[in-house]
Amino acid sequence: MSTASVPELKQISRVEAMRLGPGWSHSCHAMLYAANPGQLFGRIPMRFSVLMRFDGLLGFPGGFVDRRFWSLEDGLNRVLGLGLGCLRLTEADYLSSHLTEGPHRVVAHLYARQLTLEQLHAVEISAVHSRDHGLEVLGLVRVPLYTQKDRVGGFPNFLSNAFISTAKYQLLFALKVLNMMPEEKLAEALAAATEKQKKALEKLLPASS
Repeated sequence: MSTASVPELKQISRVEAMRLGPGWSHSCHAMLYAANPGQLFGRIPMRFSVLMRFDGLLGFPGGFVDRRFWSLEDGLNRVLGLGLGCLRLTEADYLSSHLTEGPHRVVAHLYARQLTLEQLHAVEISAVHSRDHGLEVLGLVRVPLYTQKDRVGGFPNFLSNAFISTAKYQLLFALKVLNMMPEEKLAEALAAATEKQKKALEKLLPASS
C-alpha cells in the first residue's frame, strides 16, 4: 500500500489572523483530549482519547465567531456553552490558525486542552444535558487513535468518515504537533482510509463495459 502524505492547509499566526479584513470569517473550535492508559482487547494501547462531535458530519465542538461583538475566546466559549455546557477555554489553549480553501474566506482557529480522563468523561456527560444536544449536536464521539492488525480497524476507519470543512486537517495537524501520533503513522492511516474509500466507491459504480 502506498503511503499518502498528510495534507495541510496554509497556516498563519494569530497576529496575522487578527489583521485580516472584514471580508474574512472566523471559526473557532476546540480539541479536548486526555491520556488514556487503557488497552483495547487487553493488548492494543489506547494512548489518548480525543473528543469530536457529530451533527451529520464529524467536527470539533465550536463554530463561527462574529468578531464585531466577541473576542475569539469569548465567542468560542459562548458556542461551547451551548454544545458542552461546562467548559471555558482561554488564549493559553490556542493552537493554530489556518486559511481555508474555496470561495468563502474563512480562517479556522483551533484550540486544544489536555484534560484528565475523568474530566473528559465529565464533559461527555455534561454535553448530553446541554441545550443543543439532540438538535444541532447529535453527540460526542471519541477518536480511536489505534490501528488494528488488519491495518484498517480503528483510526483508518475513522478517517474514512465524512468531516466538516477543515476538521480532518485540524485533527491530523493537532495529532502531529502535539506529538500524539508520529507523522508516518498518520500518513499510513490516511492511506488506508483513502484506499477503503476508493474500494467502496468502485463497488457503487457500475463496471465499465
